[in-house]
Amino acid sequence: MAKTLSDKPLEYTGKVQPRVGDKDAAGQVLYPYLPNEDLVEAVNLAIYLERPLLLKGEPGCGKTRLARAVAYELGLPFEAWYIKSTSRAKDGLYTYDAVNRLRDAQLAAAGRIIKEEDIPRIDDPTTYVKWGPLGRAFQNDRRTVVLIDEIDKADIDFPNDLLLELDEQRFIVDETGQEVQAKEPPIVFITSNDEKDLPDAFLRRCLFHYLEFPNLQRLVDIIKSLFPDSSPVLVAQAVTRFLLLREEMRKDKGDASKKVSTSELIDWFRVLRRYPEDEILAKLDGKLPFGGVLLKSWEDHVRYLRQKRGRE
Repeated sequence: MAKTLSDKPLEYTGKVQPRVGDKDAAGQVLYPYLPNEDLVEAVNLAIYLERPLLLKGEPGCGKTRLARAVAYELGLPFEAWYIKSTSRAKDGLYTYDAVNRLRDAQLAAAGRIIKEEDIPRIDDPTTYVKWGPLGRAFQNDRRTVVLIDEIDKADIDFPNDLLLELDEQRFIVDETGQEVQAKEPPIVFITSNDEKDLPDAFLRRCLFHYLEFPNLQRLVDIIKSLFPDSSPVLVAQAVTRFLLLREEMRKDKGDASKKVSTSELIDWFRVLRRYPEDEILAKLDGKLPFGGVLLKSWEDHVRYLRQKRGRE
């Protein structure tokens, strides 16, 4: 029977949240994640259609944390692949230790293999394969959430080199001839900061969602979820001051410029709450407190550090 939207066994709601300080199976600290309805819908379409979900948005807006939040709510395994400029598509599938295999073969030929149990390993080339995040996900008996983070950092050919693997959910280990077919389709989240354009052929195989920057109320909700014991007055004042700074940055430097982000707001608020509330509330009406958490260039320090609420 063909699947229908009502038949899907997995559904993300965004309503199941960890307690602050909880950790996942890998020991990573978990944080509440508050998606809007459009993002929840995009996640569920990706789950149902078994297509990667490409996430774009300003740096620090929560693209990377979504995948872990989905894995937490659905109780699924999680794999993360953090892309670097030197990353190759094959790295996410497997790496093959040809150097160690050659060394072992030379030792064996010279009669220098000491342990009897080493001989079967040397005769079996598959023992030199180390699985990457996608390779492990394909071999998991359960659907696995996979994060491919900042794909635009890699070479322009990188996305196209993953087309077969993401589309057909299989790959071949060239060195051994093994074919690995996904036991269960992974739930793949791909993030991009738009440093490079992605190929059309790759985009056709993805679903897409742009994470808009949160409005005041959503930022307040995010801070409250992360710091539930904080004063509502302090939360409101801090978020308001943050948004005033962000708006001044937008006016001065344009929409495409680097502006303070949600992740920086969280760090800033973590610092603010270390001090007595009345002291911090007074500071929020004057010179921007702890500006080094938010302002990341000398130009920004000169322009905004001494600015009070609103332009003087």
